[in-house]
Amino acid sequence: MAGVRTRARIAALLLLVGVAATGCGGGSDSSTARDLCSPPGSSAAAAAPTNLASSETAGADRYTTATTAPVDSIDTSRLGLLNPGTLSVGTLSDAPPSICVNGQGAFTGFDNELLTAIGAKLGLRVEFSGTEFAGLLAQVSGKRFDVGSSNITTTDARRELVGFTNGYDFGYFSLVVPQGSAVQGFDDLNQGSRIAVVQGTVQDEFVVNQLKLDPVKFPDYNTAYANLKSGQVDAWVAPSAQAEGAINPGDGIAVSQNTFSLDNFVGYAVAKNNQPLIDALNSGLDAVIADGTYARLYADWVPRELPPGWKPGSKAAPTPQLPDFAAIAAQKAPQTEQFEQKSTLQQLKDTFFDWSLYSKAFPDLIKTGLPNTLILAVVSGVLGTAIGMLLAVMGISRTRWLRWPARVYTDIFRGLPAVVIILLIGLGIGPVVRNITGGNPYWLGAVALALLSSAYIGEIFRSGIQSVEPGQLEAARAIGFGYRQAMTLVVIPQGVRRVLPALMNQFIALIKDSSLIYFLGLLASQRELFAVGRDLNAQTGNLSPLVAAGLMYLVLTIPLTHLVNYIDQRMRTGKPTPADPLEQAVITEGRGA
Repeated sequence: MAGVRTRARIAALLLLVGVAATGCGGGSDSSTARDLCSPPGSSAAAAAPTNLASSETAGADRYTTATTAPVDSIDTSRLGLLNPGTLSVGTLSDAPPSICVNGQGAFTGFDNELLTAIGAKLGLRVEFSGTEFAGLLAQVSGKRFDVGSSNITTTDARRELVGFTNGYDFGYFSLVVPQGSAVQGFDDLNQGSRIAVVQGTVQDEFVVNQLKLDPVKFPDYNTAYANLKSGQVDAWVAPSAQAEGAINPGDGIAVSQNTFSLDNFVGYAVAKNNQPLIDALNSGLDAVIADGTYARLYADWVPRELPPGWKPGSKAAPTPQLPDFAAIAAQKAPQTEQFEQKSTLQQLKDTFFDWSLYSKAFPDLIKTGLPNTLILAVVSGVLGTAIGMLLAVMGISRTRWLRWPARVYTDIFRGLPAVVIILLIGLGIGPVVRNITGGNPYWLGAVALALLSSAYIGEIFRSGIQSVEPGQLEAARAIGFGYRQAMTLVVIPQGVRRVLPALMNQFIALIKDSSLIYFLGLLASQRELFAVGRDLNAQTGNLSPLVAAGLMYLVLTIPLTHLVNYIDQRMRTGKPTPADPLEQAVITEGRGA
């Protein structure tokens, strides 16, 4: 027992030392951390890239409307909104400067700030929820959100699933490679090239359908760029804004070529059959272009030249009066400072162990991420344990009508990936119980985790119960217990005691699986530990906040591991009790006789 306590103290001490070290700094100055989720302003203006792959376009614009209705003629009660007066928006947190979460925990970026301005023109409150891009269009199509805001390029394939507004932005595709790479253009890519893309993006589609190559797919931009820096991939095809924002001096990374097509612009996604909302957003977009709001936001967030022949809004909208970004870019002082490429060890240190970012991450991790992680884990753990015990009892029942449903349930929920179960519960049942949940899938996510964990917990309980010697049941029956009493009071308690370590392992897995709830779309205040770390990762382009989130998981899981070991040891050996003095005297006297 003393050894267990000692190991627990040592583990706690090491964690405290690590947290103290992060608070004390000692690595990078906090001023070196860039805030990618702040508007860079016109001083960061960029001219149109000169290293374009080709100047040919993909044909005439088939989708931009000729004109729009006056914004004051829009009847917002007929827009089919999920909540009257509120525009529910699904967005991302990891693609600045287009979409991101800032240091105050608010969803922002050019796309979201522009949509907020459009909502104000329409008299609507805009509510943002974070989700993953891979499921965003399906969530918009399934009425989880009214609008999808994620710098979405409007391809024909995507128009099969959702509708789009007129264009409000246009981006280039950048080919990002290590300096000195043999890959200098898209034509240099071949079947042997490892090409990074973010899964589900238009860059993914471009590499697969136009270049006819098989890319390496990543869940977010920062992970893709980290793999490029570490040499795990040969090139990264990325949106130009995200590519330029990710590259730091000394990374040894450069944009080698760009490409674009006028056939596809960036628009907001709306459910395909909700034409009134599409028309309203188009009217709002024209209105913010006309009053100069668009030009101000564009110059603040994405100050770059528009490609020739394209402008935002309807065909009747005025051309935004933007600053001369090419002239501003030309007036910048030439880059005279030479940056030596960092060593692999230095890149590793800067990427994962920036102490200033650790100290910045912990307050938000503790204030927002930790409570949500604990709530999700405890609620799903308690509910999953109750369902799991029911499944275990059904699984060992003598009645096949109880055994078979339990086995089918267990096979399904153990066989399906956790993300699929969460999406099925959150998006499938969500519309049915909307009046109860208010359209917020937070608790549906907890239920999905509970159903997932119950299949594993049920098997853990069943194996523990069946491991109890048959003689225990027979002895209980011999002294007059019925079968149900014998199982409840004798067999099941012994079986549960034997599987406590396995149950705690399952609870630890639940703590980590809580990060998957983000796929359903959550408010900024509902982010758990991993989501908080990832959002700060997106703000800074550094992976240190994710390591900080990992440390918080260790703070939760290590004490739980030692606690269950302690409980298991106590239940196996029992607590020694001192003998009664009178009884001890009688025993001693008897021995001396």
